[in-house]
Amino acid sequence: MSRKTFGKVMPRALSHNLALMGEQIMLARKRRHLSMQDIADRATVTRLTVSKVEKGDPSVSMGIYARILYALNLEGDICLIAANDPLGRGLQDAEL
Repeated sequence: MSRKTFGKVMPRALSHNLALMGEQIMLARKRRHLSMQDIADRATVTRLTVSKVEKGDPSVSMGIYARILYALNLEGDICLIAANDPLGRGLQDAEL
């Protein structure tokens, strides 16, 4: 019997966006002249986990991303997720 992989397949656009976010986190770390171990210590995670975040690994939990952003003093960026919703606002306006 074969295993179903429906929930494990990541759409290409999401993979790209996660990789981009990881790269942006890596660049923020480097601009601050911090090592992966520095961020790992501040976020109370392993260096391997920081590496996975910087690669955009989808298996890393959202909480870990949040802790790493906090370690970089970028925790406010979390509030930007889904803040701009033109489709949703357009649908809401159409109902009015």
